[in-house]
Amino acid sequence: MFEALTLANAFIIGLLGSSHCLAMCGGISASLCMGQQSQPSLTKLLCYNLGRVSSYALAGALFGALSWSITTPDSLVWMRSLAGLMLILMGLYVGQWYRGLTHVEQLGGHIWKRLQPISKHLLPVTTPQRALLIGALWGWLPCGLVYSTLLWSFASGSPSQSALLMVFFGLGTLPALLLTGFFAQQLKQLLQKQLTHHIAGLILIGFGIATLPIATMLP
Repeated sequence: MFEALTLANAFIIGLLGSSHCLAMCGGISASLCMGQQSQPSLTKLLCYNLGRVSSYALAGALFGALSWSITTPDSLVWMRSLAGLMLILMGLYVGQWYRGLTHVEQLGGHIWKRLQPISKHLLPVTTPQRALLIGALWGWLPCGLVYSTLLWSFASGSPSQSALLMVFFGLGTLPALLLTGFFAQQLKQLLQKQLTHHIAGLILIGFGIATLPIATMLP
């Protein structure tokens, strides 16, 4: 719909939010990497993340369908404002200056209460198929960053575009979550540095400000 909703931006949001993803899902990724002999299992880790990103895509399609159903030619300004506001809030969230987006996580609490018992039946993750299924379930884990990105993608006004944006967001989180199983401690220390959070947060805030309609009206 407009330049702020690009696949590159979706990927960057996932990449810059990786520090938060490690806190939410890093432990799962690390455990899936370890077999009975404590050897990394890249296949299971890839299947887990495939399931997780597939859930993001499904959620994106649902949100995009809702957006498409209410989009009108006059709605561009408020949808652009929504996208910019969500980017600014995500920047404040990732930068650890404002944790208001944690309240967004409560929106998915009811869904997760129904899915969590199912995930227990898939443990331990002994096969790639189980990793794929548990990844698909954990993709619905209440997460302020994921839900905020969903609201951002909502402004696309298209089911297919919103789903694709969520796929690229998921791909942006992959480097951290794939590597955490092999270099968990080293990567965690880097991404949890306060300076890393602040830089990532400032970049997202900059994206958000540039997205707001008022920014395009400036000379």
